[in-house]
Amino acid sequence: MTRVNQYIRAPKVRVVMDNGDQLGVMTSQEAQQKAKSLGLDLVEITAKSDPPVCKICDYGKHKYQMSKLKKGKVNSAPRLKEIKFRVRTEEHDYNLKCSRIEKFLDEGSKVKVGLMFRGRENAHKELGVEVLKRVVADMVGMAAVDQPPRLAGRNVSMLLSPLPEEKRVRKFTAHDDEEYVEEDDTADEEE
Repeated sequence: MTRVNQYIRAPKVRVVMDNGDQLGVMTSQEAQQKAKSLGLDLVEITAKSDPPVCKICDYGKHKYQMSKLKKGKVNSAPRLKEIKFRVRTEEHDYNLKCSRIEKFLDEGSKVKVGLMFRGRENAHKELGVEVLKRVVADMVGMAAVDQPPRLAGRNVSMLLSPLPEEKRVRKFTAHDDEEYVEEDDTADEEE
């Protein structure tokens, strides 16, 4: 929690103006009087330094700027989603998984596409690589390949990152986006 004006407990503080000018180290009472004479607030910026750093500024404006910075930080981190295929993934499941990949890419997330071999599938690892190459071919309008399909033990994986929004073209329609409309049977019963 940010301390303001009389709630600042430190006996001495380093004072900085809103425009960046440094006023130096002074007692917290002197700093409060200086802020009050300018019609502004004394806001504690970093409490852990010795002495704590305080800024003379409008507290409401400072609070607004901090909330804008927090919102920007939360949305800026790209997330990594993972989709797993099998060598013998059926067509419907393949289409569903590809639509999910498109959805994740459309949200701006990177997607790790993986495939794990089981049992006798280990003898035909080229089939797994073919499945991932098919995914790459189907995602040409949505993604760029950051890491091409790589074989590591019993797994093959690759990494896709989204194209810029203006270049994205969806090939699969997401099954989750379709609206289910239930017909109203009560009108028939009343007649």
